[in-house]
Amino acid sequence: MADIIQLLPDNIANQIAAGEVIQRPASAVKELLENAADAGATEVKLIITDAGKALIQVIDNGKGMSETDARMAFERHATSKIRNIEDLFRIKTMGFRGEALASIAAVAQVELKTRRTEDELGSYIEIENSQVLKQEACACAVGTSISMKNLFFNVPARRNFLKSNAAEMRHIMDEFIRVAMAFPAVFFSLNSNGQEVFHLEAGSLKQRIVQILGTPYNARLVSVNEETDYMNIYGFVGKPETARKTRGDQYFFVNNRFIKSAYLNHAVNNAFDEMIAKDSFPSYVLYIDLDPSQIDINVHPTKQEIKFEDEKIIYAFVQAAVKHALAQFSIAPSLDFTLNPEIQGLDAVSKPFTTDKKNAATSSNLFKTFSQKNQAHFIEGNDRSELKHWKEFYTPPTPDGGVETAQIPDTEHRIQKHQTLHVLPDTTLLQLHKTYIIASTNSGFLLVHQQLAHERILYERYSLAPHGQQMPTQKSLFPVTLEMAVTDAALLTELLPDLQTIGYQVEPFGNNSFVIQGIPADILAGNEKHSIELLLEQFKHFSSDIKFSRREKLVRCMARQQAIKAGQSLGQKEMLTLAEDLFTCSSPNVTPTGSPTYLEFKEDYLDRMFGR
Repeated sequence: MADIIQLLPDNIANQIAAGEVIQRPASAVKELLENAADAGATEVKLIITDAGKALIQVIDNGKGMSETDARMAFERHATSKIRNIEDLFRIKTMGFRGEALASIAAVAQVELKTRRTEDELGSYIEIENSQVLKQEACACAVGTSISMKNLFFNVPARRNFLKSNAAEMRHIMDEFIRVAMAFPAVFFSLNSNGQEVFHLEAGSLKQRIVQILGTPYNARLVSVNEETDYMNIYGFVGKPETARKTRGDQYFFVNNRFIKSAYLNHAVNNAFDEMIAKDSFPSYVLYIDLDPSQIDINVHPTKQEIKFEDEKIIYAFVQAAVKHALAQFSIAPSLDFTLNPEIQGLDAVSKPFTTDKKNAATSSNLFKTFSQKNQAHFIEGNDRSELKHWKEFYTPPTPDGGVETAQIPDTEHRIQKHQTLHVLPDTTLLQLHKTYIIASTNSGFLLVHQQLAHERILYERYSLAPHGQQMPTQKSLFPVTLEMAVTDAALLTELLPDLQTIGYQVEPFGNNSFVIQGIPADILAGNEKHSIELLLEQFKHFSSDIKFSRREKLVRCMARQQAIKAGQSLGQKEMLTLAEDLFTCSSPNVTPTGSPTYLEFKEDYLDRMFGR
């Protein structure tokens, strides 16, 4: 029998290797930008066409390459950074494996122009499918310009798996931002389809962060700077008010290389303990410098995951540095009474202290004994004292002296659950802790969670919109202008058609600005800006869940955002309407995420609890 194991042809081997390194246009952007930074460039320009599917071009003014180096750069495992095995443990540059250009040349049509300062002419190379088609001398500027056209032209299956242009462009911007954050002293620009998206002048680290994350961050950053013999950590963390429901603005760099580390992220979260909500994430841009021999950056093809020799030391150091920074700037947990709806609802806060009330209070014997000198011996005994009526001082009376209730009208209201469950007529609905609604049924009682129930109602209402029933819109009398960070602007642009179906009218206004012309009819006017910002935050929170379509995520976000919250007092009609609307839903018993909207307590179960 003939031998069946054979060596793969070079072009196929290169394509397989490319699959590890170049997964999408953003992967190529990362590799090319890092190469430009390694070449000592002070200016790096990124030009994108068709979200990188048609063209990715990086132009830098670095040191350039000789004719031989230009040709060798496209060979697999060709690198200028490693000469012996020891060098592998002293790496301080970005690219070192020698796989990036070989991988790119295996799955795209590549053109390279490069020239060193000492050379009169540069080199021009054209490569396709790992084959050199042309190599000649050319006139060009000092530095390197590399163009990568028609990504995956020879691997159609891979090209078919690419996402929409808007989605791929967001990935490209993420990689661009990470490299630009790592090198604030270098000018970076990003041009997409002829439009300049980023123009980042060289400057300090804080200037670069504000350029990328937006001007509001200028006053919201706390400096972190700790130095020891083992490692240094520097950068900025956002004040607690910048915390978000998503991990968007979180950047860790080790020796200037962007890394993903849930372990270190946990260290920063712990430093913010009790300063931010449990389900929120702090913002930070932190840089760790330590001896390269203490880390292994060669554990993942994209080099975004690394191993530390002693993770516990790094963890403790990061946590302590962030805590120290927050303490230095006197940032500590504070009481915010506006957050508590129960405090807001008290008469002392919500109603004015009128002259009549003041006179009544100051004329009492109790007031006089505490406000006049030498009156302590005149305090009256328990029987005569006004103190025995102390509860009346703050308890607002109700018409019947009991709990405010919502009376079910005499006409029989049948609220059905699977055609069997009914709320009894001529009964009362009670609100418990301003969160739950209690209703009697023919077999026990229901405990309805008002927020989760309303979430189910709104979800079904908004879900009708994609099926031809567009939600009603209220036009804004004074349109609101919304300015956003570049990445958020790109996401909002992608969502505009879907937002329109659920009642928003938002139009691009140029330079990452939008005008809100109308909002869904059930959103309070004056709350338009916050509504859209919150919607984007929650959408990003959902975006990791790939099993939902974009529109489904948006509908779920809207339902969660607009639902009445726990702690909100409901009047008579509101409780009744909520209960009626819930049981007309197709799935009244659960929220879109699967949480129960109500619990049913049956009479026989209640009897058993009391031993009957």
